[in-house]
Amino acid sequence: MSKKDPVDRVWDIIQNVGVCMLTTQFGDGLRARPLEARPDRDAGVIFFVTDLHSPKEDEIEAAPDVGLVFIDSSANAYLSITGRASVMRDPDKIRAVWRKTDEVWWPGGPTDADVSLLRVEPFTAELWDGPASSAVAAFEFAKARLTGEKPNLGENRKLTIKM
Repeated sequence: MSKKDPVDRVWDIIQNVGVCMLTTQFGDGLRARPLEARPDRDAGVIFFVTDLHSPKEDEIEAAPDVGLVFIDSSANAYLSITGRASVMRDPDKIRAVWRKTDEVWWPGGPTDADVSLLRVEPFTAELWDGPASSAVAAFEFAKARLTGEKPNLGENRKLTIKM
């Protein structure tokens, strides 16, 4: 793992990766779907622009605990976040996190009546940081085969993010 502060590393991954899988709970189990994160590091929350009438809004209102998974394959970094979500209709915040590409889904822009925000407050994060390159991973596997020792493929560290 990087020598950088682990909480900063978590926020860096969220910022750099952008799209994550959001998992919600529903009557028959769990459901995951990709969403583009809009992190607010200073506030310690992650926003997602979404449709007010999608099933995830109802699922979050019924069971607000969610999971987020970010994968940065180029850095061999895997991040799982547990947090609490809420649905918001805050026009000023929607405008603040709005991107031009959102107009593909909501041609009316940030004031479209169907636009809402998901606000996720992270509680815990688990981060797996692997070797910096596939060459290092190949070396570690070869070394493990020759020595009988486990390959050094990175470190799993569970972080608690205090808000």
